[in-house]
Amino acid sequence: MTNLLPDIKIIIADDHEIFRDGLKLMLSKYPEIQIAGEAQNGSELIEMVNTHRPDVILTDIKMPVMDGVDAVKKIVAANKDAAVICLSMFDEDDLILDMMEAGAKGYLLKNSDKTEIIDAITTVYHGNYYYSKSTSHKMINLIAKSRFNPYSKKMRPEFSEREIEIIQLICNEHSNKEIGEKLFLSSRTVEGHRQRIMEKMDVKNSIGLVVYALKNELVKL
Repeated sequence: MTNLLPDIKIIIADDHEIFRDGLKLMLSKYPEIQIAGEAQNGSELIEMVNTHRPDVILTDIKMPVMDGVDAVKKIVAANKDAAVICLSMFDEDDLILDMMEAGAKGYLLKNSDKTEIIDAITTVYHGNYYYSKSTSHKMINLIAKSRFNPYSKKMRPEFSEREIEIIQLICNEHSNKEIGEKLFLSSRTVEGHRQRIMEKMDVKNSIGLVVYALKNELVKL
């Protein structure tokens, strides 16, 4: 289990009570997480955020009264560091991108397992971006072509020629074993390179690595 800092206050927003209850039940097993409130639409979410000042917000995109995109815009306008994770269905890539452009710092599919949900919460809590492990090729392409770029103000680290080779192969969906065979390296050595590259980029998973590489033109679409 991912180590959590004490008392991460969370607000959940979703218009389906059954989904909210299931998510609350799962999160209740982690004593470090406190459910500060829940909302069934974007308008209620804004009120809850203003009242409880949560550390992390988990919100659906499609909601009545006010949707997630408009709610996130208002929340981020009041607090640019707000840690928002949008919750999505499989076929909502365009809407996820709208949420990220509005200021969300991460996204998850609603059927994500508890390990990934906790991972996402801790990642955005620490101020980093989280990309679902189930991110589609379409979504990666949309992000690459969009104005969303969380890395634009960060100093770009230097990458060795070997690291650039590995980055390109990862972006082409090669496994550690396949990369090792192409570069005459062991899988363990490739994994070591992968971890150092991710540390340099300050990303959490391979999807984040690919997004970083595309946004910083280390590889081409």
